[in-house]
Amino acid sequence: MPVHPLAFVIAMSALIVAPAASAEPLKIIALGDSLTAGFGVDPEAAFPAQLERALQERGHDIVILNGGVSGDTASDGLARVDWAIDDTADAVIVELGANDALRAVDPAITRDALDKLLARLTDERGLPVLLVGMMAPRNLDAEYTNAFDSIYPDLAERYDTLFYPFFLDGVATDATLNQDDGIHPRAEGYAVIVERMLPSVEALIEQVRKENQAGALQLPEQQTILSMIRDGGSPCRACSPASKSPPRSASDWPSSVAGSRAPAG
Repeated sequence: MPVHPLAFVIAMSALIVAPAASAEPLKIIALGDSLTAGFGVDPEAAFPAQLERALQERGHDIVILNGGVSGDTASDGLARVDWAIDDTADAVIVELGANDALRAVDPAITRDALDKLLARLTDERGLPVLLVGMMAPRNLDAEYTNAFDSIYPDLAERYDTLFYPFFLDGVATDATLNQDDGIHPRAEGYAVIVERMLPSVEALIEQVRKENQAGALQLPEQQTILSMIRDGGSPCRACSPASKSPPRSASDWPSSVAGSRAPAG
């Protein structure tokens, strides 16, 4: 029995749009300094590993790669962003600037480095980004802390990225959650960070999925399918029996930040 061309085209279109059962897990790279790297704790207790487990427990098919390097400033992160974030990354969590503040680096230098880094990731590479803020230690003067703290919300707005205001929210200044240096979290501290940041990271995952779905609708194969539907079941207007037209041719930290648990941007 002959098959109507339109029925065949619709069936093929569904196959193209439907996600493959063996699709790779989403891959997010956490680009940061020692706070991301997990200085002083076992690798499985570091922020990326705990975040990955928490997301998987919530049903997400995801991998979080540890792109933290102890001692890195924002400028150091910019210098390695091209090789640290490879072409297989679906999204990036950016956590940089703590060492800038601890060394009292001119906030203008930190801002410029993060500005260029975000431009590279978003404008040039089209990657979804969750920008994680840092706050200057409160033993520095008000002029410095105001200039530094404003970097992150300003850039998140400029590049329209998701934003989590303070990486150490709920952990900074709590001796029970930090190592003896008062700067780096213990495993228990990272657990608090992960719990508070989860909604923001899930918003990042949702953004990736929406962009992937939108991209799937622009596949060349589907454009051909759609043209077949439009032109009566033929892959090109020139081949259509009904057609007569030619073919057409993205420390001293403050203890917390109000509202930092909710994803923004």
